[in-house]
Amino acid sequence: MPSGLIDAYPHSVDRYDEMLVAKGAPRPHWSAFARRLEVLSEKALEQRAAFVADAIESDGVTYNVYADPKGNSRPWEIDMLPLIISADEWRDLSAAVAQRARLLDAVLADLYGPQNLVSEGLLPPALVFGQRGFKWPCQGAVPPSGRFLHLYAVDLARSPDGNWWVIADRTQGPSGTGYALQNRIVVSHAFPDAFRNLHVQKLVGFFRGFQEGMARMAPTDGEAPLCVLLTPGPYNETYFEHAFLARYLGYPLVEGQDLTVRNDTVYLKTLRGLRRVHAVVRRLDDDFCDPLELRADSALGVAGLLGAVRASRVLMANALGSGVLESAALFGFLPGISERLLGEPMAMPSVASWWCGEPPALEHVLENLDDLVIKPAFPSMRMEAVFGHQLKGEERKQLIASIKAQPHAYVAQEWVRLSQAPVWTRHAERRLTSRSVGLRLFAAATPDGYIVMPGALTRVAPSAGIEVISMQRGGLSKDTWVQAEGPIQRSTLIKEKLGVIDLLCTGTDIPSRVGENLFWMGRHSERCEASARILRAALTRIAGGTDEIDQELSGLLLAASRIGALSDDEVDASDDAEEHRLENRLLSAVSDLGQPGSVASNLRALAINANHVRERLSSDNWHVLNRLETALKPSPVTLDQALGALDQVMLNCISLAGFAMDDMTRDEGWRFLILGRRIERLAGLSALVSVVLQASEPDRERMLEWLLEAANSIVTYRARYRRTPELLPVMHLVVFDTANPHSIGFQVQSLKRYLARSAQDLGHPMPPQIAGLERRLGRFDLTAFEVEHCDLACARLASLLSDAEETAYVLSDDVHHRFFIHTVQQSRLRSVA
Repeated sequence: MPSGLIDAYPHSVDRYDEMLVAKGAPRPHWSAFARRLEVLSEKALEQRAAFVADAIESDGVTYNVYADPKGNSRPWEIDMLPLIISADEWRDLSAAVAQRARLLDAVLADLYGPQNLVSEGLLPPALVFGQRGFKWPCQGAVPPSGRFLHLYAVDLARSPDGNWWVIADRTQGPSGTGYALQNRIVVSHAFPDAFRNLHVQKLVGFFRGFQEGMARMAPTDGEAPLCVLLTPGPYNETYFEHAFLARYLGYPLVEGQDLTVRNDTVYLKTLRGLRRVHAVVRRLDDDFCDPLELRADSALGVAGLLGAVRASRVLMANALGSGVLESAALFGFLPGISERLLGEPMAMPSVASWWCGEPPALEHVLENLDDLVIKPAFPSMRMEAVFGHQLKGEERKQLIASIKAQPHAYVAQEWVRLSQAPVWTRHAERRLTSRSVGLRLFAAATPDGYIVMPGALTRVAPSAGIEVISMQRGGLSKDTWVQAEGPIQRSTLIKEKLGVIDLLCTGTDIPSRVGENLFWMGRHSERCEASARILRAALTRIAGGTDEIDQELSGLLLAASRIGALSDDEVDASDDAEEHRLENRLLSAVSDLGQPGSVASNLRALAINANHVRERLSSDNWHVLNRLETALKPSPVTLDQALGALDQVMLNCISLAGFAMDDMTRDEGWRFLILGRRIERLAGLSALVSVVLQASEPDRERMLEWLLEAANSIVTYRARYRRTPELLPVMHLVVFDTANPHSIGFQVQSLKRYLARSAQDLGHPMPPQIAGLERRLGRFDLTAFEVEHCDLACARLASLLSDAEETAYVLSDDVHHRFFIHTVQQSRLRSVA
């Protein structure tokens, strides 16, 4: 270790230090890792820290922090140093967490069943029925497996005496398992030797157990189980985790609009029709899950979902109404409940808590305010935790008055001085510093009981001296290494051998929303590239500034307007007084987010579509999409900057097109991505060529050069003909040559092929428009362009291309109605037997 690094680490005698037993003396289970650090130079440590940061950025790992100056989607922050837990300590921790999960599951079964805990006086009725977390519509609903709590998370804090205390229970849709897994992937690669030599337990067994438990407990009726992960959508703070877990577990990632309930059965709207869903892993809070019976204004849930739960036709993880257990006011009652329901004392105590709804507890809280943390009794209350010792004067009086006015709304907990762990500070400081830490542990239900993830999401305070650990406040995270007794065997989620049931459920259940977003992702990526090309052609000519170039500009500006890349304001390109306004118009067409059709607005639309299908895109795709997001930042203010930005946009759009053709599996989703690209290119090319054909003969000849540039065919033309552009060969290359991937004929042939395959696979008739367009293109007589004055041929072809543009938009609407809208058609209801 660099000289003095560990000696300079600020060890505190008032707090438990996770790494040190005393100043400069590592704890036994930290010793091997400390020795590993000792041989690394300061430069090597910084390189590892940079590796961790780069890996997070490259993988697109984000945590959406609302109203954050860094933006809504900021990189997930992780410290490169793990938190290490010994095998002996983990044995007690895991047993205690599994017991608590069993207890809370039994509490839920009682509260939504016989309610003996209330009738016997073990729980105050006001604490249960007086909060929004208890859902009366869920009363009497028994899960198919009898299990209410399938995924449980608990937040722990270690006090100065070394004991762990529970400070919060997470029972609705606990977050953190995906981030813990991502942390493991990154940090284990930063310290591969130490990870192997310390015999760190793997996480894969936990996820396999959860996966198998969901499949075995779901009500399948003999069908292959289909489990989905229900997300609020890409604007949720943990959306990355939703997409990451869905991909890792092999579950379709769905939003509420992807599901429908018919005859008390949940169905997934797929491109092939409606397929029954047997289990739902939800990341929605209870209120939002069913607008029919829970929260009527929810646009995130599925109408009728609770009815399917009552009918035992779907497994919900976790059961609806489980949020009632997230009240910290329950802590003081759990020891007695544990004796009643489990017949055993709690292995791990909750932090000492006093619910102010009881007069003796209220009196104690008011007398000992300096030693307590005041929290809302119920999660639905929007109130931050308050440290009593920090309140002075009027603030203190106001809090006391509020507590006395509504005592049932407050709970007080003992102030636990959180333990501290080492954090590596990067850049200028390059040293170890201490931060407060807390653990979030996870348990998953199986038919044989609860299993606990042999690891955790270690949450770290954003800076020294801060007691509240919150990711929304800029907190960090750590990987958590749980040591095993001996060497660890390699394991994986992949089955050793596939069976027939696996063959029946592979790759065909693409949600219609995913297909739709891939379709529009294709259209918007093509639109970005097309608008970038036409604007680059215009900006290049403005920079040239010759009279001949000025004559080309009028056609270019008209073409840019036709494809929606430029506003329709009339500007005389040859008028010097208008030159400055023209430049501003073109700069706005590049970077103005508020201008429909601008490159910037198209890039934003592309990013929105991509976010909705994040789980289907490779990391390489995301690298390109991330570069596209920054291509116009800061906004260009000069022609040279705009040209440079457009070059970057085009290069990244070309990369996206390459990934689409070479990096994606040729499934139904990919086919809709390509359909979107081909339809958009057909419409755009038809509009551009029509502008040229409808111009007067002298102007037409001057437009051919930029038409070839905009159609990305200038190199092919020069290689073939080695002469200045002429109308006949240009029209052949850009309109009729099916060997040219940028020609109209190529788009028509591709659309015919992909639409025919989709019609065959998905059970729809082939749209008739594309075959008719192909016949008309094939019958067009190119010899009409050989005459000296070919205005008649130009008019005929312009009319044909106008119909081609209209056909593209008709096809887009047809695809939308055929594949992305699900009406009540019982013939399309299906299940896989």
